[in-house]
Amino acid sequence: MTRETALCERNVTDAFKDAFRAHPAGVAIITADGGTGPVGLTASSVSSVSAEPPILSFSLASTHGTAGVIAGSETVVVHLLGADNAPLAALFARQGADRFSSTPTRTLPGGEPLLEEAPVALRCRIDGRIPVGSSILIAATVLEILPGRTDQEPLVYHNRTYHRLGGHSVLGQAGQVAAAAGQ
Repeated sequence: MTRETALCERNVTDAFKDAFRAHPAGVAIITADGGTGPVGLTASSVSSVSAEPPILSFSLASTHGTAGVIAGSETVVVHLLGADNAPLAALFARQGADRFSSTPTRTLPGGEPLLEEAPVALRCRIDGRIPVGSSILIAATVLEILPGRTDQEPLVYHNRTYHRLGGHSVLGQAGQVAAAAGQ
């Protein structure tokens, strides 16, 4: 590899990271029990894949530590967070943090930890693990939807900062915005 090629690849990598820092994403916490106790991490890569059957995906940047336990689990719980959960998202994003000692949880019959303050939790079976670049892409079928605190506005991550998405940010229904753009 030449110096110019290495610089070009580095510039593309930096530009790629910058592009996704400017692209807001919902925030989730993914939990599992790998047999030695509960584990969890914050993720902004959760995406709906299929409604029939209900399948979602998320990516993990590593197969070590907490991410490795989650990747190796048969089942996980994906907690879709609300704005009131920003401190929880920050806690589960912090390396080496004691994530469960002060977090209200209960254990589901399958052994997975459920965060009681999340607006909604999706209990999932991992169906696929696909190595992609430096990450692993997980595909999971939703087995159960567990409602929680529904009084929260969504939590969004944008440019390394948590944001509240609420009524103040409404631009209109998708069809209304498209119609206005066509005028």
